[in-house]
Amino acid sequence: MSARRVNRRVRLLVAVFAIAFACVLGRAGWLQAVRAGDLDRLAANQHRETIELPAIRGTIFDRTGVELAIGERAVTIYANPKQVRDPRAVAIAVGHALGVEPGTLLPLLTDRTHGFVYLARKADPAKAAALEQKDLVGIGFYPEQKRTYPLKTVASEVVGYAGVDNHGLAGLELALDKTLAGHDGSKTIIRDPLGHVLSTAHETQPENGMDVRLTIDNTIQRKVEQILAATRAQWNAKAVTALVLDPRTGGILAMAVEPGFDANRFPSVPKDRQRNRIVTDTYEPGSTFKLVTMTGALETGMVTPQTRFTLPYSIQVSDRVIHDAESRGTETMSVQQILTRSSNVGTITVALGLGRLRLADWIDKFGFGHPTGVEYPGESGGIVLPPDKWSGSTIGNVPIGQGIAVTPLQMARAYATVANGGVAVQPHLVDTIGDGDPRAVKKTRIMSPRTAEQLNRMLRLVVGEGTGVEAQIPGYVVAGKTGTAAKADPVHGGYSTSKYVGSFVGFAPARNPRVVVLVTVDEPSTIWGGVVAAPAFKEITQFALQYLQVPPDKPAELASATG
Repeated sequence: MSARRVNRRVRLLVAVFAIAFACVLGRAGWLQAVRAGDLDRLAANQHRETIELPAIRGTIFDRTGVELAIGERAVTIYANPKQVRDPRAVAIAVGHALGVEPGTLLPLLTDRTHGFVYLARKADPAKAAALEQKDLVGIGFYPEQKRTYPLKTVASEVVGYAGVDNHGLAGLELALDKTLAGHDGSKTIIRDPLGHVLSTAHETQPENGMDVRLTIDNTIQRKVEQILAATRAQWNAKAVTALVLDPRTGGILAMAVEPGFDANRFPSVPKDRQRNRIVTDTYEPGSTFKLVTMTGALETGMVTPQTRFTLPYSIQVSDRVIHDAESRGTETMSVQQILTRSSNVGTITVALGLGRLRLADWIDKFGFGHPTGVEYPGESGGIVLPPDKWSGSTIGNVPIGQGIAVTPLQMARAYATVANGGVAVQPHLVDTIGDGDPRAVKKTRIMSPRTAEQLNRMLRLVVGEGTGVEAQIPGYVVAGKTGTAAKADPVHGGYSTSKYVGSFVGFAPARNPRVVVLVTVDEPSTIWGGVVAAPAFKEITQFALQYLQVPPDKPAELASATG
């Protein structure tokens, strides 16, 4: 081969290399100049990972400091499928460590279209720690809280529950979610190409939620729930509710529904069983509503407790004929006797004298038809017809608690107003939030102290010698009222002849009231409120007074009863 041909080939080879080098150099320059930003972001996404740092949810305490809702330490385990090199081996390792079927994890680990998947939410910390020691590439861990309710069924309808993401789903957990939840933080970590953590690029600390202290007393609440369970079983009732309220402060000491549920198992409990009927459900109150008519008549000066009326056994109002519960002849009764004997005819007679507009005004003054403002989601305001919608017979229905729907909380507030000397205090469940002072509650005088005292004395006689004798408590003067109301029949219209709500609401000690207690029994086997609800009222009130160390106001009677 000639030297000339060799030189030509060398020059050709050099030219090829020069062209190739120029192409590589040009490509590198183009990537650095034109695609640099996109490539930087791609590289960052491949090696950076942002993890949420959940805030610690605040604890819910009862009034004595007992925990009703707490956050237990847990660990959430996640994976980046793009970094998992052997999905089957990792699925087996994670499954064995956590007690999970590996077959359920494998599809998550093999789907490389996602850069983040949960393998286990809120796992046991010890199991998570054992798994973390295996140092599996592509598997990460971060601490979380698992919301638990240590007292289980106690106050479950009140407290409610939070879901897996620690956001409130029902009850006070929902109503106070922003206060309890706080604000989550985040942490951005940098990994090497194999998925190992190299450093933390940025971290924002979470702001933990605030604790909440309720007015609920877990000891009273637990006892009330036990009494309601026994009452429901005794009378084969559909449901039973009870409320214990401090009339001076408006603080709710107990709010219970039977049947109840364990808040830790809320996903398996039917929604109908989770309702806090005291706040969300309405009922026709029956004779307990007669308090409103009597208040209006006394406050306007139309009657006194001694004013007397001659009353037949029945009375016709428009197209309706209404009679008393017990057959009798025409009698003369005082206003006091009308309330003591729970006379429908007498109450309607007083209401007719009061008139439609004034009666409607007193219904509004007591707050019926409006939510009380208690810190609970979904509170009902009740059902109250405005006076311009009343029919001719409404003046005969409403005064005796028919044709009107109220919540148990509204009715308890009405009796608390009498117990508190005529001042209505807004009922509430939340005492303090964080380190703040006890909440200021709204107080409104709606009747004179004189009228309140007159009603107080009249309600004492209801228990002393009227329809509420089953509510008497040895050593204490009790004031209260029975209620028996037929339920509406949605199928045939009108009222059911077999389904009733029996109730009793009252307060003690009557001379210096410390507790207002209301009990409702839905569809009991025996209809009368004085029979089915008054004994439960007695048990609850007696326990609450003794627990709160309220001295008897009839000590001589107590001594004779116990000696």
